[in-house]
Amino acid sequence: MDIDLEELTAENLTPHVIKVSTENVKNERLIELVTGLIQHLHDYVKQVQLKPAEWDAAIQYLTQVGHDSSTDRQEMILLSDVLGVSALVDTINSAQAKVNSATESSVLGPFHSEDTHTLTNGQSIGSPGVIGELMLIHGTVRSVGGFPIEGVAVDVWETNGNGFYDMQDPRRDGPNCRGIFQTDSRGRYYLVGVKSVNYDIPIDGSVGLLLNILKRNITRPAHVHFQLKHPLYLNLTTALYASDSEHITSDLVFGVKKSLVKSFQWNNNPAALINEFHLQEALQKMRWDGKGLWVLHHECVLLEK
Repeated sequence: MDIDLEELTAENLTPHVIKVSTENVKNERLIELVTGLIQHLHDYVKQVQLKPAEWDAAIQYLTQVGHDSSTDRQEMILLSDVLGVSALVDTINSAQAKVNSATESSVLGPFHSEDTHTLTNGQSIGSPGVIGELMLIHGTVRSVGGFPIEGVAVDVWETNGNGFYDMQDPRRDGPNCRGIFQTDSRGRYYLVGVKSVNYDIPIDGSVGLLLNILKRNITRPAHVHFQLKHPLYLNLTTALYASDSEHITSDLVFGVKKSLVKSFQWNNNPAALINEFHLQEALQKMRWDGKGLWVLHHECVLLEK
């Protein structure tokens, strides 16, 4: 019995899989994405002459990454981060911002959460008794033309002073060190947080196993995350990094950019700032010792849609 079956080889398998996978697809972008993915995966397998045991180990590893992921722990994002994929996507898509003198983006990271507080300017993102030195985080959001933008949702999140996000705390009873604020008529945002510290990423999962095998650094430089949203402007996900961190040049997720490196300033007499930004209630709630505040200031510039 004659069967019209194409003999598939290492040379013709790749174009055959691409043809079968895209011949019924109308969306040009989807065709481009699927074609590139298949082509590069096949090229990698041929380049390194992948062995069956290595292929099986890779499948088992990715399966474990999935098992390690949850709503509170995005191990897949963390894997993308440490392999530089997140940073590459960010860099490619932030080129427009750099050309137009807008604020550059940075990686989202695995610890962003929709479970957060909606707060008013001047309030604290930390709960009473939170670990860490208190810090005023403030600035304005404006357009490329220099005009202040009112009503920008400024989502801020960071670790506590021990270097842990709230979702890493087994005793967590709600959001901590995270909150969403709205810019005022002058484009201002201002809040009380804690001074950022360097921290180790979680290494008790599959990503930690990979980093251990590769003998890589596991520490991120101190930083504060921001996500800005407004209906008339492009969304911005970014972070501000402490200039005095010893890990500023060795960020294991490759998120640091020169324009995002900031000096976290100590203010020994912050009375004027406390009055300007109406921080009295927040500082009392946070049991401030009255000995001074750290200050992080940044002007954010958004691109119009």
